[in-house]
Amino acid sequence: MGRPTIKTELGKADRQELLRRVNAATSTQREAFRANVILECARGGTTVEIADRLQTSVTTVCKWRGRFAERGLSGLSDAPRPGKPPVYAPAETTRRILAKLDEAPPDGYAQWNGRLLAEALGDVSEHQVWRVLRQHGIQLQRRTSWCVSTDPEFASKAADVVGVYLSPPENAVVLCVDEKPHIQALQRAQGYLKFADGRAFTGFSHEYKRNGTSTLFAALNIMTGQVVAQHTKRRRRIEFLQFMNEVVAEYPDQEIHVVLDNLNTHKPKQDQWLARHKNVHFHFIPTHASWLNMVECWFSILSRSALRGASFTSVAELRKAIDKFIAAYNERCHPFVWRKKEVGQKHFSHLCR
Repeated sequence: MGRPTIKTELGKADRQELLRRVNAATSTQREAFRANVILECARGGTTVEIADRLQTSVTTVCKWRGRFAERGLSGLSDAPRPGKPPVYAPAETTRRILAKLDEAPPDGYAQWNGRLLAEALGDVSEHQVWRVLRQHGIQLQRRTSWCVSTDPEFASKAADVVGVYLSPPENAVVLCVDEKPHIQALQRAQGYLKFADGRAFTGFSHEYKRNGTSTLFAALNIMTGQVVAQHTKRRRRIEFLQFMNEVVAEYPDQEIHVVLDNLNTHKPKQDQWLARHKNVHFHFIPTHASWLNMVECWFSILSRSALRGASFTSVAELRKAIDKFIAAYNERCHPFVWRKKEVGQKHFSHLCR
């Protein structure tokens, strides 16, 4: 018969925490087991009896009962393991790597990379350099570009456009209009390529043939998300006004607010055209602020979904493919949600079912 054990006393809080660890689905197996050992010890009995109930060894029961008696719940955690001593002083090595990035790269190189940094530091490995760069989210090969508007009336123009988006006039239609010029009808060699071992993959050759270009005028209705478009050979003022005549004809009895960029084809002699269309109002975005025009986001969707990597034998085939995409898009379109992600960064997100 085994020796009687010292009674393990549990407070209400400790018992609740141990029961939570035993029953919680998120507890690891080791956490639940150690908590169960202490609960069984609290029930009483000899060490051998407790070990039999838990189907473990007497040594294991004694170990966790003793750790709990000394340090409470914290004693049930793993003891720190020494492991291999660090090769580098973390703070000092990080400081040296980041400081080196502020210096000019070696002669003949335009930018730093992991190997050059390791060679310049001398006593730090290339792997450690990349490890520190990853920890700080630094990607040496990535370049960020930006376009800063120099329009002296930026604030007033941006406020005007944003106001139309967020609070459009009652019973009015708000359209974002722009053109995508020189869309190329590229013909690529496509098909399957089979290897000697039987493997095959599909793709297209890097060589292509140019079969002409086309310009696409588009108007995005910000309230419905639907797009009206027209193909033209050029993008002169006459093509722009022809497109606008077709667009405004769709809303004969409604007030129309049109968001445009500052392209010269949108502005010359516009007073004559606007004089004949009293229900149309133009809102020009600031210069170098194309992100304020929602139709630019739709052009990006068009490029990714219907143009990138596609092959067209003629301009007519290109236009037919675009028309098919617009028809399919309009069947399931939703309004863009204009939002501010971070300070100084605005973008559009598209909600699709």
